[in-house]
Amino acid sequence: MNPADLPPELAAQPANLIDAVRAIAQGPLAEQAYAIDRGAYPVDVMKQLAAAGAMSAHLPQADGTPGDYGLAILAMAEAAKVCGATGFMMWCQCVAGLYMQASGNPALTGERLARHVRGETLGGTGLSNPMKSFAQIEALLLKATPVEGGYLVNGTLPWVSNLGPDHYFGAIASVQVDGACAGREMMFMLRCDAPGVTLKACPEFSGMEGTGTYSVHCKDLFVGSDDVVADPAKPYIARIRGGFVLLQCGIAAGIIQGAIDSMWAVEGQLGHVNQFLEDRPAELQAEFDALVARIMKLAETPFDTSTDYFIDVLDARAHGAELCLRAANSALMHQGARGYLMSSEVQRRVREAQFVAIVTPAIKHLRKEIARLSAEEMPA
Repeated sequence: MNPADLPPELAAQPANLIDAVRAIAQGPLAEQAYAIDRGAYPVDVMKQLAAAGAMSAHLPQADGTPGDYGLAILAMAEAAKVCGATGFMMWCQCVAGLYMQASGNPALTGERLARHVRGETLGGTGLSNPMKSFAQIEALLLKATPVEGGYLVNGTLPWVSNLGPDHYFGAIASVQVDGACAGREMMFMLRCDAPGVTLKACPEFSGMEGTGTYSVHCKDLFVGSDDVVADPAKPYIARIRGGFVLLQCGIAAGIIQGAIDSMWAVEGQLGHVNQFLEDRPAELQAEFDALVARIMKLAETPFDTSTDYFIDVLDARAHGAELCLRAANSALMHQGARGYLMSSEVQRRVREAQFVAIVTPAIKHLRKEIARLSAEEMPA
């Protein structure tokens, strides 16, 4: 997915950011990809990517230039092509910035956001549980009790990514009054070093081990006005949900393109037998290019709150996850035994693709929401 190879409608995208991300991805990131897969969190690479602007391209710029979601997705894909885990962490950093910028809270949109944009601080997102709760898949796990000056939050989130001892992330808690649900939720930035917060290591995953993923335990965590993103939370989520989901397409895009590239890498040696496989690279590339063009069109209006738009975003995200699985599996078939080595990027992409398919919103979650929203749009 080089800028020079993009369809004409995409060719006008600024190349300098993509070039900068590519240099980081093919240099220090490529050198660390195996270690990241085995559990090393790439803090230096993340800060280099942030400093280059790779995780803030979607936000309004200091000179007044509007944010560019399409460029943010392409930048994320450039890194995910080399390391899917890093692409995922870039998404975490992107949406943490979105939460702060869209909050309208001066305490979050000022110097704290500026430091985030510069990569001096890093953050993630704890909305997996709330998104599943809003879709009636599971219950909301954090509870917030009003107290003087803010809230006390209690509960546990089983896994939150792109975290470290001094990181932060967006979270949502159900507001409780006199021990009963008050009928609303509040969203806030949860600081990992705040009193009452404990990070605990998760069980070992089959992949994506270097993503700084922890279980987060809150015991009487005080949340003051400086950390509140939205209260109530649901109207705010309705505004940002399109961009939140759309940005994830960058993770899938990079893994897909990396898988296709690895098929072409063995075509000269194995093409005589690989020609009998399904999902050949040229066919996958054509389908992928059409999907990228569709995503770039959706990226022009990330704050469209219409149901039809959100259904299209969910469908594009689902298509990306499904194509990710097909491309990664086909790449393994094309490479054969060499792709099955534990040190192979091809084998790693199979596990990265599986992650894209199950991370919130998972394929089954996406299909559930598409069905629900489509039914609501049907005339009576």
